[in-house]
Amino acid sequence: MDIKIQPMGPYQTNCYIVSMDGKDVIIDPGMGATDWVMANVTNPIAILNTHGHFDHVWSNQELKEKLKVKIYAPKADAFMLSDDPFSQGTPPSEADIIIDSDKEFDIDGFKFSYLHFPGHTPGCSAILIKDSLFSGDFIFKNSIGRVDFPFSSPEDMKESIHKFLYVRENWDVYPGHGGSTTVFAEQKTLPMWLNRI
Repeated sequence: MDIKIQPMGPYQTNCYIVSMDGKDVIIDPGMGATDWVMANVTNPIAILNTHGHFDHVWSNQELKEKLKVKIYAPKADAFMLSDDPFSQGTPPSEADIIIDSDKEFDIDGFKFSYLHFPGHTPGCSAILIKDSLFSGDFIFKNSIGRVDFPFSSPEDMKESIHKFLYVRENWDVYPGHGGSTTVFAEQKTLPMWLNRI
């Protein structure tokens, strides 16, 4: 498996291209992601959104039209793709595959799972591909996603942290912003955040 990473836009949102067995998925194509994605994919099969915030979905529609692939997004955040709730001028897009819980997918042998970790947004999810977890804005290296935005929920975030603390696999973690980390490294610091939310 090959992972390409490129921070996009003023918020330096990580866009990922994950390639495996001759197939590519694009995770969170943010602001200005189209040219980089087009230059780095050979056989794209899907666009995967971890959540609905504009800096993670900005290039959804443009890439969908160019690549002729489907957009996967969490159900509770699907409205953000089309409604631009933060009035950022986000180009509207629409999810083709809506995920309403933890779920595994298989696209011609390319397997990935959505794991629901709400709090930052109602649908906030992480995407597991083999031993790599693309955590969106749920957790970062030594930090967690903000819960003071519209549609955020501190209580949901606490429940999501507890859920994450029960993960027994030391997956590599690739966040929506900043550098990578691991499950076990973040499990050491996450209890501290429970008292700060």
